[in-house]
Amino acid sequence: MAHTPLRNKRYLSMENLLDQIRVGRIDTVIVAFTDMQGRLQGKRLHGAYFADHVVGHGTEGCNYLLAVDVDMNTVDGYQISSWDKGYGDMEFVLDERTIRLLTHLPATAMVQCDLEWPDHSPVVQSPRTILQHQLDRCAEHGWTALAGTELEFIAFDNTYEEAWDSGYRALQPSNRYNVDYSILGTTRVEPLLRDLRNHMYAAGLDVEGAKGECNLGQHEVGFLYADALTTADNHAVYKNAAKEIAAQHGKAITFMAKYDEREGSSCHIHLSLRGTDGSLVFWDADTGERTKLYDQFVAGVLATISDFTLLFAPNINSYKRFADGSFAPTTIAWGLDNRTCAVRLVGRGAGARMENRVPGADANPYLALAAMIAGGLHGIESELELEEPLVGNAYTSGRDKVPSTMTAARDVFASSTIARAALGDEVVDHYVNMADVELAAYNAAVTDWELRRGFERL
Repeated sequence: MAHTPLRNKRYLSMENLLDQIRVGRIDTVIVAFTDMQGRLQGKRLHGAYFADHVVGHGTEGCNYLLAVDVDMNTVDGYQISSWDKGYGDMEFVLDERTIRLLTHLPATAMVQCDLEWPDHSPVVQSPRTILQHQLDRCAEHGWTALAGTELEFIAFDNTYEEAWDSGYRALQPSNRYNVDYSILGTTRVEPLLRDLRNHMYAAGLDVEGAKGECNLGQHEVGFLYADALTTADNHAVYKNAAKEIAAQHGKAITFMAKYDEREGSSCHIHLSLRGTDGSLVFWDADTGERTKLYDQFVAGVLATISDFTLLFAPNINSYKRFADGSFAPTTIAWGLDNRTCAVRLVGRGAGARMENRVPGADANPYLALAAMIAGGLHGIESELELEEPLVGNAYTSGRDKVPSTMTAARDVFASSTIARAALGDEVVDHYVNMADVELAAYNAAVTDWELRRGFERL
């Protein structure tokens, strides 16, 4: 069996996985990919079947999995999948670098997959493939992308079933007041936070720690940066596992970008480039300053934020988070350690990196990272000049704004020559249709807000 290098010692090799299946320590293997909405989709396979029939061959699943809405409804407008095309299969291609134990589930391992058509051509609309394409562009320059994602969530002392039955109203947050950086406040939720940290460490993630946040019941578990593909893979696993572990505690957590009128939940993304040999790309050790290439990369991200906002903020609810004075950005600007800007530059030397503060916790990590890299490469290849940093309050600066509605973001993305050149027409058209489906569903809905305002008084 060919040897695949492990991402770290807590991942499993295929040989190790098969050995554990043979002796009965693992009896279930989850085979999964990440869909458009950032969710893990796939199958639970019996260990013996996985060992005897899937290893070396992969498995398959219906191609409608990349052509449905959040409710798993089949919808019109997707080129790759429809009733007329017969809803055929895609191939799940095992990526042996991703094999991990899931210790919060009994005797269970997981392997993540790429998607191919039956003729073995890639499914270019797959989020993981979209990111890999941008990483391949980096590699052509001799660079690799390093990234870290910071996911916030809100925890409730209600089960998911109770939340559903109540219409997601009058839920009890796990903290009754702002616990930002509070040790006392996080201790109240520590049984859940501790399980999240320890189970994710066992699953191969390098856990930094947990801290309280501003909204009631809001917390963040932080993870060490890694190469961008590993970070996206880990992000998808963590987000799924966190909900499962919360349910085991009789709690529910949400990664909605904006659950209520208080602070939203973000997914700040830290990104830098290195040489494939590990050399610094964003920092000049001799001068102790940023490199011109770093500035061009940041300039490209800023120049394309509007083009790619749909991939940073992929849902109707995402745009409720963009509020002045909320620590979520509304202004397209950059600053040195300035949290009012869309892009914040932090660190020196090997730690020099940009932080994109636009994405919310509902972002698909593969798509958001692909968009950042595509924007940064546009800046480098076009040799864009970086404007002076914004000093002070970006909210009141009068600079250009991040698109504030999904309709606006959809229209910019659909017409963007930069997005089409970087991602391809097939990808852009696919995700424009995703936006159209969501907008149509939202525009047809009658909300609680409308009922309260209009039932009697209008």
